[in-house]
Amino acid sequence: MALINPHINFNGNAEEAFNFYKSVFGGEFANIVRFKDISSTETPISEKEADKLMHIALPIGKNILMGNDVPESMGRVNENENRSKIAINTATREEADKIFTGLSAGGTVEVPIADSPWGSYFGMFRDKYGIEWMVDYNPNFVIEE
Repeated sequence: MALINPHINFNGNAEEAFNFYKSVFGGEFANIVRFKDISSTETPISEKEADKLMHIALPIGKNILMGNDVPESMGRVNENENRSKIAINTATREEADKIFTGLSAGGTVEVPIADSPWGSYFGMFRDKYGIEWMVDYNPNFVIEE
């Protein structure tokens, strides 16, 4: 079966954001590529952006959260736009609380985590980097570890 792996664009703070995500989810980065790693005469990179991230990947279970910094020459990412939300389904209610509390720290909670009308334990927020998340634990939906 195919997996869905979210990819997030940042305005120069991808490394900071991914270190924050790593502090919540744990694990190790599977891949880090900086713009200076791919710089050549055909694709010159400014000194200001050389250490920014062209690609970063953090495995989370069987999925991978990926991201990058958008070079200034391509314009800024609108951090207040209505981006797609990243939905996380957890194996336990405790895991849902841990992830919700960790990722929402410093952000804006839109829907506090609580029992939902559709029978799951659900919450929604925008983290301190402007990324929108939904955390859901449904006891009728089995997550394989």
